[in-house]
Amino acid sequence: MTEGAERGERIAKVLARAGLCSRRDAERWIGEGRVVLDGEVLTSPAVTVAPGAIVLVDGKPLPEPEPTRLWRYHKPAGLVTSHKDEKGRTTLFDELPAELGRVISVGRLDLASEGLILLTNDGALARKLELPSTGWIRRYKVRIHGIVAPERLAALERGIEIEGVRYGPIKAELERQQGANAWCLVALAEGRNREVRRVFEHLGCSVNRLIRLSYGPFQLGTLARGEIEEVPRRVLRDQLGLGPAKDKGRRPTAAKAEPEPASASKPPRIPKPHHAGARSGPRDAHRRG
Repeated sequence: MTEGAERGERIAKVLARAGLCSRRDAERWIGEGRVVLDGEVLTSPAVTVAPGAIVLVDGKPLPEPEPTRLWRYHKPAGLVTSHKDEKGRTTLFDELPAELGRVISVGRLDLASEGLILLTNDGALARKLELPSTGWIRRYKVRIHGIVAPERLAALERGIEIEGVRYGPIKAELERQQGANAWCLVALAEGRNREVRRVFEHLGCSVNRLIRLSYGPFQLGTLARGEIEEVPRRVLRDQLGLGPAKDKGRRPTAAKAEPEPASASKPPRIPKPHHAGARSGPRDAHRRG
């Protein structure tokens, strides 16, 4: 539990944390008069719930929230990283095992991108891990169409401005050139929307494959496409300062960088492309850590 939770949390966050709905849905439920706080029907989501308060939804008390949990997921290309898609496309949440319950992603990967996504049942943790101030590096293997000089890639470490948007330092290395295509290794801390694609477009190249290999100390490793695996509690304790009940009240801290495995400099073999509906592992490949 964080310090903010000890002082009280907004009602929409409390409902979402209990796994009942999203914050947006919680606000709608409040507007429909379905939420009662200490005997009073709420009419506004601008309410803080103090510890020990009694919250009812449709006349029923909230379930006890689970301890904070975190999973590694190998997102295939062709899945949208959102709970609902206005175009009706398949989302990664549609593909998760039902027993997982409601989880949210730490950051996003766009429709065409693949690789590591972290999932958690704790919205506060997700937002914290997304912040550049956490200092976590995101690493990618990127296939581009075009030829870019190594010195132009090296210059990205000074940051770059594109159409009025300033991007922070990016470490990019040319791994190999294969005719009109090349593989590059990219590392950055901010991870803005479509940042890697926009930077390479600025350099005169187009990205035709983008795979996230790691997010902070967490690695894609040998996870098969569509596979999910829970991060063990001891790792949450060591890397995020999250522990059992005796650790309540302690704020998650930025993880110290772990020594990178040999596969970080030589990324794992890239699997063959597949369409959105394909899965290389069993549908319920959910292993408890």
